[in-house]
Amino acid sequence: MEKAKNIITSRKFTSAILWLAGALAVIAILVVLFFGKSVKRAYKERFNPDPEPYLVQNGDVWGNMLPKHGGTITDGNEIHKLLSDAGKKGLVSCEKQDSKCDRIQFWPVDQEGKLNKVVVTETLWKKYELLRDAETGKWTCNPIDIDKDTRVVLRSGKIVDGSFYLDAMRAGISERIVMTAYSLLAFDVDFERDIRAGQEFFVLYEENYVDGERVSEKEDTGKILAVSLEALRGNVKMYRFEKSNGDAGFYDEKGNGATKSLKRTPINNAKVTSNFSTRRKHPVLGFTRAHKGVDFRAPTGTPIPAAGAGTVIARSFNRGHGNFVKIRHNKSFETLYAHMSRFQKGVNVGTHVKQGQIIGYAGSTGLSTGPHLHYEIIKNGVHVNPLTVVLPPIDNLNNAQKARFLEYRPKLDALIEELKSGKTSYVSKTVVDGYLPQ
Repeated sequence: MEKAKNIITSRKFTSAILWLAGALAVIAILVVLFFGKSVKRAYKERFNPDPEPYLVQNGDVWGNMLPKHGGTITDGNEIHKLLSDAGKKGLVSCEKQDSKCDRIQFWPVDQEGKLNKVVVTETLWKKYELLRDAETGKWTCNPIDIDKDTRVVLRSGKIVDGSFYLDAMRAGISERIVMTAYSLLAFDVDFERDIRAGQEFFVLYEENYVDGERVSEKEDTGKILAVSLEALRGNVKMYRFEKSNGDAGFYDEKGNGATKSLKRTPINNAKVTSNFSTRRKHPVLGFTRAHKGVDFRAPTGTPIPAAGAGTVIARSFNRGHGNFVKIRHNKSFETLYAHMSRFQKGVNVGTHVKQGQIIGYAGSTGLSTGPHLHYEIIKNGVHVNPLTVVLPPIDNLNNAQKARFLEYRPKLDALIEELKSGKTSYVSKTVVDGYLPQ
């Protein structure tokens, strides 16, 4: 009997121990769930050698940021002065709209959580390290150059569904590079009628890396070095070439200027809804007359860029064109943009505009059946077809520059073929720089 009681007591004790262990385990889980993140965050803030960048808020200045991160107002004033003395005014005020100041890291490394180091990244390749002396409390500022790892890559593909933009994205080309390539090709390519399935393209461009990791597309400043596209009216190939004075432009295989003073299609990727014609039945008036420009479908409010640099010579309204802007580009060429919903503020008669600068917004004012852009090019006082007229280049090379270009281009072509073969996935930009004759 006594033995049975002992067994029962032992079982009860074991059960109690197991129950207590289970309860402790539940409590431990709850502690981890409710307090683990806070403990981890506190540890990270105090001891992490590479803290997350602080995102600058509206109204932030050094004097009010530093106390939030273990520093003092005096620390903030010292840092402000050091950066100012370094000539970095853009890093001094640290307003939110100054994107250079978005990347600030604070290091509270001692046991009291005092701020001992601040790192301000000015660009991808330049930062400033501010250190506080533990004994004197004084701050010093050390500029640091970040090793630049720029790689030249080739991405290629074929047109599948009639859209260079979509198929270039599918080929792995970043959106920023695709948009730049599109703008370059638009000088010679009618993306509405020159594009068919099966046409091949490639883009040779730079990608930037820091510590072996690719820089985000938003921050990447890599340039296009060459772009090529098969088109119905002839293949288009452009090369970026830097002159001895540092100026750079794009040129065709013979060294002629590839970028033109005007664009055939001011709005990228816009569909042509009505072509240039000497005889067209007007959709509103009902009778046949000349259509002296090209119509591009564009929803109301679509920004309209200037097709080229020039001076605004008209900004008005009439019954046919509605709201329109007319620009004189040189002694030979003028362009007109009609049916705008509204004008861009600050663009008036006499305003000098740059190529690509917004001058107004698409609409359906005047004699129009729907929102679109009516675009005209006038050459020596005569209306010409924007999609077929020969446009003057912005920049041609002189004889000496062209000789340098013709020495450089075959080397770049050889690199393109090497990258196409897959023997290597990229080359260093320094290699490409070496191709340029001195």
